[in-house]
Amino acid sequence: MSPELKDETAAEPSSENVDAYASHRQLVWRRFRRHRLAMIGATILLTFYLAALLCEFVAPYTPNARHTDRVFAPPQTPRFIDQGGRFHWRPFVYAIGVEDRAAATSREYQVDHSIRYPLQLFVRGDAYRMWGLFNTDLHLFGAEDGYVHLLGTDSLGRDLFSRILYGARISLTIGLVGVLLTFVIGIVLGGVAGYFGGIVDNVVQRMVELLICIPQLPLWMVLSAAIPLYWPPVAVYFGITVILSFIGWTGLAREVRGKFLSLRDEDFVVCARLCGTSEMTIIRRHLLPSFMSHIIARATLAIPAMILGETALSFLGIGLRPPAVSWGVLLQDAQSFDAMALFPWLLAPAVCVVIVVLAFNMLGDGLRDAADPHAS
Repeated sequence: MSPELKDETAAEPSSENVDAYASHRQLVWRRFRRHRLAMIGATILLTFYLAALLCEFVAPYTPNARHTDRVFAPPQTPRFIDQGGRFHWRPFVYAIGVEDRAAATSREYQVDHSIRYPLQLFVRGDAYRMWGLFNTDLHLFGAEDGYVHLLGTDSLGRDLFSRILYGARISLTIGLVGVLLTFVIGIVLGGVAGYFGGIVDNVVQRMVELLICIPQLPLWMVLSAAIPLYWPPVAVYFGITVILSFIGWTGLAREVRGKFLSLRDEDFVVCARLCGTSEMTIIRRHLLPSFMSHIIARATLAIPAMILGETALSFLGIGLRPPAVSWGVLLQDAQSFDAMALFPWLLAPAVCVVIVVLAFNMLGDGLRDAADPHAS
């Protein structure tokens, strides 16, 4: 081997050498990127949250816009090839024609292949107030010369796709806000109980046992009944968030307590205590960072539980109520068997819930594996 080739080979750092000089954060990120399911889950969640953030712009209609001539209209599928087999560069949807049944209140819709509505980007439509800051009527896509209902319409002729996007803003953010409150309560109470022990530990553990012994659904119903009916949707939103947080902190508190019990007598904690470091500083700067990766992974698994909790409460009519729009509120239209049999597209919010919960679980598995970069 020539000297030049030897020098080039020696200059290339191996993966072991790179990992040896990498920080903990870099090791976690490298291991997380190799987890394909976690990356897929993160991509799905990023898409959902971006759509929720920009729901006014992405949705082709406002959530309460009614189309009385298209009540319970079926979904329209975007196409590139028409009925005659011709290819079109711009996607389009076919119009739907309605035929009233004789002596019946329901309707039958049939696709009208003679009328095509091309889909366009950045079209003008229903006016809305973006983030409550400015008025505009610009939408990401739509059919200027017709209409488009990608997921059909509901019993009042409202576009279901638009309502799902608006509902995602509440259903997805209630998980983030709820988990934030849950983790604050769980970490504080669990950390204090595990670090100080004694009477404080006994009081916290008795609180945890009391909440765990109460069935969740009756407890949800009792706490939700305390929310006045005349409250505005925003107040009800925060009320539901507090309820879910009040119930969901017990498991995390026990985990944090166990971690603190195992770490409070470690050498680095004893050295910090002998150096005169205050108890709160030891907890904040030494104990919590030692298992912060576990807390992050736990958070990604707790968010879907919050989303499912809000959906269940709203579906049962004891959570958010119309005119608020959430995935649980939208599923109220699919409570009857007849609605599910005749209008299956009303279950689209449930499909979104399943996809988001699966994505969070995939992300949580990846973070949990990446939390220990030195594992095989």
